[in-house]
Amino acid sequence: MPGYKTHMAGAAAVTGVAVAGIYWLGFYRPNFESMVCLGIFSILGGLFPDVDTDSKGRRFFYGAALLVDIFLIYKQQYRYAAILGFCALLPAIGSHRGWTHSWWAAILIPASVLVAPMVLLGLPWQPFVPYYLATVLGYFSHLILDGKF
Repeated sequence: MPGYKTHMAGAAAVTGVAVAGIYWLGFYRPNFESMVCLGIFSILGGLFPDVDTDSKGRRFFYGAALLVDIFLIYKQQYRYAAILGFCALLPAIGSHRGWTHSWWAAILIPASVLVAPMVLLGLPWQPFVPYYLATVLGYFSHLILDGKF
């Protein structure tokens, strides 16, 4: 079973090849900062499936969720804080390599990259599509490295 470093490298490689291809074909030409962000989103997607076990990915995601939840409570956004808390509990209801290691989770979980800016900040979802796709690619790279396909 690959470790977190392999999952990070796999996610970065898959997304790097995809971004290079679409850049070369002229479909999407992100600037350097956007490319770095795409890489970060991809790596996060590549780590997420292991949040259901004691892992570096879990520590990172739950640490980030805690900080965001504290911020939402400070801003008196209790509804969003409750939704985040509910979503953070979901990986705990399955076993390792359970639902977090499914193809549908690889499509559904990264959708938060589209929904969160829209709901929380009132921004349009379209500019976030490349980040969603990078997260999906990273997520699928994890599943492929774990031999799920």
